[in-house]
Amino acid sequence: MNKTDLVAAIAADVELSKAEAARVLEAVLENLTKTLARGEAVQLIGFGNFTVASRPERTGRNPSTGEQMTIKASKSPKFAAGKALKDAVNASA
Repeated sequence: MNKTDLVAAIAADVELSKAEAARVLEAVLENLTKTLARGEAVQLIGFGNFTVASRPERTGRNPSTGEQMTIKASKSPKFAAGKALKDAVNASA
């Protein structure tokens, strides 16, 4: 399922136009992104948790030259599925 398919499914489920459903989805994604960018977690009970993990600066190697290099510290979004989501996925298997 891609974003267009998701918008169509949302529109059908809640009886909105596709344009309205697209705006709702964009608002959800924007707010999720803004919250994670501030370093805060987003908890959706039954679905899962979105958090931000910090990665420290470390030394690595350039695979093509073998030269040692420094990999900058960074932050990465993480998702942990909730029990209800895990159960739903496993029930269909």
